[in-house]
Amino acid sequence: MIPPIGTRFSAISGGRPRVLIVGGALQHVRKARQLGLDVVHAQFPDEYDRGHWPCVDQALLLDYGDVDRLLPLVRALHEDRPFRAAVSLFELGLLPAARVNEALGLGGESVATVELLLDKWRMRRRLAARGIGPVAAGVGRSARELREFGSAHGFPVVVKPISESGSLGVFLVRDPADAETVAERFRSLGAGRWSAKDLSRADSFDAFLMEEFLDGPEISVETLTFEGRHVVVAVTDKECGGPGFVEIGHSQPSGCPAETLREVGRSVAEFLDAVGLRGGPAHTEVKLTSRGPRIVESHNRVGGDRINELTETVYGVDMERYALGAGFGLVEPLTGSPEPRGGAAVRFLTPEPGRVVEVTGVDAVRADPAFVDLRLGVRPGGEVPPLAWNEDKVGHVVARGDTAAEAIAHSRRLAAAIRVRTEPVA
Repeated sequence: MIPPIGTRFSAISGGRPRVLIVGGALQHVRKARQLGLDVVHAQFPDEYDRGHWPCVDQALLLDYGDVDRLLPLVRALHEDRPFRAAVSLFELGLLPAARVNEALGLGGESVATVELLLDKWRMRRRLAARGIGPVAAGVGRSARELREFGSAHGFPVVVKPISESGSLGVFLVRDPADAETVAERFRSLGAGRWSAKDLSRADSFDAFLMEEFLDGPEISVETLTFEGRHVVVAVTDKECGGPGFVEIGHSQPSGCPAETLREVGRSVAEFLDAVGLRGGPAHTEVKLTSRGPRIVESHNRVGGDRINELTETVYGVDMERYALGAGFGLVEPLTGSPEPRGGAAVRFLTPEPGRVVEVTGVDAVRADPAFVDLRLGVRPGGEVPPLAWNEDKVGHVVARGDTAAEAIAHSRRLAAAIRVRTEPVA
């Protein structure tokens, strides 16, 4: 049984519980306000506008990744009226929030746990030390090291940044001949015009993580943890496309056999224990290999790419509300995994790269009985980039069905009905 969102407060005398929300989307501060929290929001200046005003009591507009600048401001606000917690549901805000909590003695996830989840190489070493789903891995900087790793562990080899997400900079080295090209392409990403909002580290493309290729389909496991007790809320089936590993579709509930899901649940719980996660959401990517489940990576946040919308549609659980409200006693802990009530799927819009000439089909899609949500980030005159990472996707459509298979079919049909016609850019 899924408990409703409550109205119980662990009260601070004379006012609402106060939270610092670091980064994230407008919907995060809206949900915090709906839960009855007093919100202070740390956000990049160009990400904050009048839509935030009704939901935010005070705003700190700065590059919040600069913790040396953020912390004195937060400390001054805390001395005037204490925070109960710092929370982030956004990748780049996770470590600043943990450092604020640690500095102010507010609890929450430890800096050590968050750093371990953000650093894929450290995570791999922790799993190897615990004997959890071994995966051959190493760090390299050159084509020579790539060839040596492939010779030792076999080709193909996966190359990825040590500390990024969103399928950014992920390449497949199919054979030794690919090594020079991939190493050069990876290094060239360092010359990109990245902003502070794009990368978790400025040196992300100085070195790369090398991993053995894991065969089999990829899923993600969406969990909520309550004082060290991990609850699987949903398992998401994934579809990847494009030249790399960019995800172009998700669906729930998973179509995996029940025994596979039980084995995956045990592996993920063992992994979350190994990294020391004590509370809140986690989004853990898993490969179902011929040798059994293998952890790809994990983040102590809600999954992106509309996964929370799928989870709420299928399971009735808004994981963002749990992430924001559980630490204040505003939601009751889940006692077990919820049962699905139908299916839902998202399909991402990936038209041909080029300048947008025409967009059609939007009104018909919105009127369809299977329609749940549509977002389209381009219009005539805009530009569709080549599909290289998650931020290159120009939109999505979410559909529902009686089953996951039916929802997938609806999402593909609706996505195909939205036509984004492009022309080459000179």
